[in-house]
Amino acid sequence: MTREELKAAAIAMLDRAYVPYSRFPVGAALECADGTVYTGCNVENASYPAGLCAERNAIFHAVAEGHTDFVRIVVAGRSEDFCVPCGICRQVMREFAPNLEIVCLNGAGEEQSFTLPELLPHSFGPEFLQ
Repeated sequence: MTREELKAAAIAMLDRAYVPYSRFPVGAALECADGTVYTGCNVENASYPAGLCAERNAIFHAVAEGHTDFVRIVVAGRSEDFCVPCGICRQVMREFAPNLEIVCLNGAGEEQSFTLPELLPHSFGPEFLQ
């Protein structure tokens, strides 16, 4: 899948987001090392902590299907600002892909790319538990 196709997949997920409380849809498209792509959207719940971010939705779906080697994730939103992952999502990304490329989109489709170490410096990972 090309970078543009991955961006389009993340943007398409905006319409599937369930966001009756925040009204802040987020879509994600996760590219695995073998080229497989998993998508996700944020899903809210009246009990706020029970919701799930788009990024973790895509990652957990990939893991459930046996994939844990990720190279890139696109995160799309509709705001003027770039839609960057929250801290919890960054930590989940770190578990599986310490050098993940993160492409953040704004509502105009403009992009800004980061590496995970840029967004989560001095991170804690599974190797610290050995």
